[in-house]
Amino acid sequence: MMALMMSLVAMSIDIMLPALSNIGADLGVQRQNANQLVVTMIFLGLAVGQLFYGVLSDSIGRKPAIALGYMVFFAGSILAILAASFPMMLAGRLLQGLGVAGPRSVSMALIRDRFEGRPMARVMSFITVVFILVPVIAPTLGQAILLVADWRAIFAALLAVGVISLTWFTLRQPETLPAARRAPLTAARILRALREVLGNRTALGYTLMAGLIAGAFQGYLSSAQQIFQFQYGLGERFPLIFAINALAIGLASFINGRLVMRYGMRALLRTALLGLCTLSILFVGVAWATEGQPPLWLFMTLLMPIFFCVGILFGNMNALAMEPLGHIAGAGAAVVGSLSILLATPLGAAIGQAYNGSITPLVLGFALLGLGALGLMRWAEGARTASTPGSQPVG
Repeated sequence: MMALMMSLVAMSIDIMLPALSNIGADLGVQRQNANQLVVTMIFLGLAVGQLFYGVLSDSIGRKPAIALGYMVFFAGSILAILAASFPMMLAGRLLQGLGVAGPRSVSMALIRDRFEGRPMARVMSFITVVFILVPVIAPTLGQAILLVADWRAIFAALLAVGVISLTWFTLRQPETLPAARRAPLTAARILRALREVLGNRTALGYTLMAGLIAGAFQGYLSSAQQIFQFQYGLGERFPLIFAINALAIGLASFINGRLVMRYGMRALLRTALLGLCTLSILFVGVAWATEGQPPLWLFMTLLMPIFFCVGILFGNMNALAMEPLGHIAGAGAAVVGSLSILLATPLGAAIGQAYNGSITPLVLGFALLGLGALGLMRWAEGARTASTPGSQPVG
């Protein structure tokens, strides 16, 4: 149930990737790269919305806050279905992002109410397995819908999934935040949570690190349709290649869930990050040698292990960022999620908008942001080591 709620973000993005060109053509878009804004706007709404829902859930409870988010998501879906212009479509996507921020961010706080440390990382990893299966099937579902209907039917399908998800949640999930632990709804609480995250080197370091890795991944999401459908001429076979990459992330998340209890979050995170940086630098060399046009088999041979590393990183980064914030789980999840996505969105958009018919902007983005994330991890862990001389990490 939690996986379905959290994966509504991925479904809202990935199910329409095959339809981006159709949407742009019907709504009068002149530049192919502008179609990527259909992806970008939902991330922008998600970043802004998370600040609101996390604090709201600390005040009125997890379930009412999530239900409100679903209502906004439904409104955005209807607006997208009725869109008569590209700005109207982008407004609908922004509302979808604002709405889905409710179930996405508050679900993390709900999980944090019950788990922490390695057990939380383990739960998040198994949720991520289901979360990643959505990108495996979503583009194929979107392509299938396009075979029998137009792109508006894709938004109708999203609306139906949202209704099913909300109904399941309402009937099955008990409230995890008792009234005695609730806090008043004030802007000051967001500012206090923000100050606490900014003042905690561990939380801030892993939050920014998550933003850099997510930025590289957003760059991939924004440009994947153009790379595979047009640059490599795959056409309707694009969902198959996209699914293979998604499976690499899902496999890594599943393996992480089994290994994290034995080796700890930090050891796995460090190994995966070093692997991502090494592979990305190698990838930059391949892109330079082939003028950004490597054969598809070589492109996939390098891309899949990079995504395997990304799968290890995602669950552990968020868990480590939240580890010092258990006493402000709702507001903490809001700030961590919002800051990371606010950082990731312009970075991902820049990578996507730089697409020039070659893979070079994408692989260069992975290399630079991966190296930046490695520096942030060293910075975050430096504070932890200095504060506990002679001790060993337990995460």
